Amino acid sequence: MEASMTPKAGSLNRVVRNLELERYDYSNGTSNAGSDPMNALQILKETVWILRYNSSGFMLIAALLICPVSALLLSDVLADQSIVKRLSIRLLLVARSGGLPLRPFIKQSFQKFSEMAISAATCFPFYLTFSLLSKAAVVYSVDCSYSRKKFDSSKFYVLVSKIWRRLVSTYLWVCMLIVGCLTVFLVSVIAVCNVFLIIGLPDDLIVYAAIMVGLIFSVVFAKAIIICNIAIVICVLEEVSGPKALLRSASLIQGQTQVGLLIFLGSTIGMAFVEGLFEHRVKTLSYGDGSSRLWEGPLLVVMYSFVVLIDSMMSSVFYFSCRSSSREALDGEIHPILETPASMDIQ
Repeated sequence: MEASMTPKAGSLNRVVRNLELERYDYSNGTSNAGSDPMNALQILKETVWILRYNSSGFMLIAALLICPVSALLLSDVLADQSIVKRLSIRLLLVARSGGLPLRPFIKQSFQKFSEMAISAATCFPFYLTFSLLSKAAVVYSVDCSYSRKKFDSSKFYVLVSKIWRRLVSTYLWVCMLIVGCLTVFLVSVIAVCNVFLIIGLPDDLIVYAAIMVGLIFSVVFAKAIIICNIAIVICVLEEVSGPKALLRSASLIQGQTQVGLLIFLGSTIGMAFVEGLFEHRVKTLSYGDGSSRLWEGPLLVVMYSFVVLIDSMMSSVFYFSCRSSSREALDGEIHPILETPASMDIQ
């Protein structure tokens, strides 16, 4: 009997060793200190392995917490188009008074920005509940996968009840940071265009200057988003929140910014692609009688939710990669993660 079970047991052990990276051993609260950090492709590969290892838990998170927010965000059912139009007009007036030539692509950019701003404002209660819960659930599930455990809803509930205040606090600081970055960008564009207008440069050069400011800002904004994403992971896994979590995140990803930028770029392209499909195939009736909306709309919502899920998972894996190669790992100062509910043995 034992001889017949040995090959199966050996195969199972090999599968488990493949599915879980040996860098972490949270059952003992240790890690291979100072291991080399992963690149973006390796992080994506490991994310796929984790998704396969705990697929039922992640699919449940996507269905219950991510899909509702994705449907609201893509459809813009809560956004008042009259408010969007008024905000767009006011931004265009401010831009024109600041010396920015109103080229067609600039008008389209302000229109898109207005739509995103109003959509984010109207969906904020859902971001503060469903989206925040989904991020915490993804982080918990990734940690469970590294600890060779399955998602446990009761333990997750206990965890959330403990960390909810610091999770909300960190998220509010994240929102303030993003709003601050966007404000600085708009003020910078207007200031640069105003200076160039006073100097007497032609409109084309002013537009090029605004584009350069936009390109520089896009890199800074991408890094800010990376810091914010890792800060959410940190406030779930560590006893820090708010600005301390943001500072901890900025310190943790030092030297790994390029990897984070590649992750952000991939996720942004994926989300933008699905949003474009939804805009063309569902919101805009540009072909046929529109009957295909009945299945294309839900399908695109599921696709968008899956991209959001993968993005959250990659942020969590990126955190673990940075943590394992950080100076505190070299100094032997790493402590067990989620010592409370997430690290309990499943009976």
